[in-house]
Amino acid sequence: MSFSDKYARAFKYIMPSPFSIALVLTVLTFFISLLLTRPIESNVFSYSLDLLDYWANGLWQDGLMVFAMQMMLILVLGHVIALSPMVNRLINRLVSNIDNTAQAAFLVSIFTIVVALFNWGLGLIFGAIFARKVGEHAQKQNIKINYPLVGAAGYIGLMVWHGGISGSSLTKVAEPGHLKALMQGILSSDAIAELPEQITFSETVFSSLNLTATALIIIILPIVFYLIGKKTKVEVPQLNFSTPPAPKPIENLRGAARIDYSKLIALSLAVVMLFWAIFTAFRQDVSAPLGFITPNYLNFLLLALGILLHGSFNNFIHAVDQAIGGAAGILIQFPFYFGIMGMMKDSGLITEMSNFFISISNETTYAPFTLISAGIVNIFVPSGGGQWAVQGPIIIQSAQALGVDFAKSVLALAYGDQLTNMLQPFWALPLLGITGLKAKDILPYSLILMLVGSLIYLSVLLAF
Repeated sequence: MSFSDKYARAFKYIMPSPFSIALVLTVLTFFISLLLTRPIESNVFSYSLDLLDYWANGLWQDGLMVFAMQMMLILVLGHVIALSPMVNRLINRLVSNIDNTAQAAFLVSIFTIVVALFNWGLGLIFGAIFARKVGEHAQKQNIKINYPLVGAAGYIGLMVWHGGISGSSLTKVAEPGHLKALMQGILSSDAIAELPEQITFSETVFSSLNLTATALIIIILPIVFYLIGKKTKVEVPQLNFSTPPAPKPIENLRGAARIDYSKLIALSLAVVMLFWAIFTAFRQDVSAPLGFITPNYLNFLLLALGILLHGSFNNFIHAVDQAIGGAAGILIQFPFYFGIMGMMKDSGLITEMSNFFISISNETTYAPFTLISAGIVNIFVPSGGGQWAVQGPIIIQSAQALGVDFAKSVLALAYGDQLTNMLQPFWALPLLGITGLKAKDILPYSLILMLVGSLIYLSVLLAF
């Protein structure tokens, strides 16, 4: 049995489902809080009830529930765009000239990276469809390729997304007032007053640090996959082709039913929405460059593009029906992570953990330590949004105490979170379903991506 087979079997054996992980972490947080934060004058039973109150109150916090909805829409609308005819034609054109593994791995990886930097949901599905179409093309043309390597290239977007414009933590800290609301009940009023109103994209996504890291990723990772593709074993893929049912002809449309199929009405709405998005960008506050880019703005833009690319409301809603299943994990898991955050915040556990990081870090080592810790947390909390809810307050409090730049600290969390997606197979499930591959097939190559990416991100954090 190969290493990848043993690893995949061991990982499946010791790791429960993501939902079960959320429950296990909830129980673990409860007992850690009970052990480390119980006041001397309080007995175990009464403090256990207090912790349950903190947990229940955290589950349904209004601001965090909005956050969950925003992340769901980012995934669903990105998936909707990936299902559009224009994206399908683009992928078909790219696939048509592929005739070897190195070429395929290079093209799939570089295009998936670029798309994922725009939207993580779009990047995930785009990469999966691209890899699948490469496999189908190779099978039809009797071309020998390493299909698992191409599949891993289609998954590469999940290792770069958090540094792009749909990154969960980056979009949230760009919202005016988010940091101060996040730290309520954790920091003193004076400390909260010192926090920035927002951390804009000019300080994170488009900072010299992140642009350098992104440029290195775009250059180095596709080249690594190209070189691997030159020396890897190849064979003609054997895939089961499935032809989607032909759409039923539209007949006898009358009255309001015509609205659903009208290209003119859909186009008109999309153009108006895009005009507003562009107008908003030009009337931005010069004191906060790119401050207009928030989760709501991104989802508004994705909604407009989705309607535009599908051509009618009927086609758009049909694509939403196909895409929405992928958001089930966010819908049901996020409240449990919010409950964990509620326990950590109200019990004082966040402060205890922040003090620990402060004690072992200095201004130079804090960002690398944050990346490593975020990578570990992501194995158990396979969601950038859920991780920000739990780990974000710790990072902000520690960064303020150490005098470390907030934007750099948030980027360090983003890098660590996305790196171990190459180890944690949760987000690979859509790709595996589309490509017909198994986790053990892509794992040897995704581990290489993680190692190379770790070197890049750690080097950039230390250099800046």
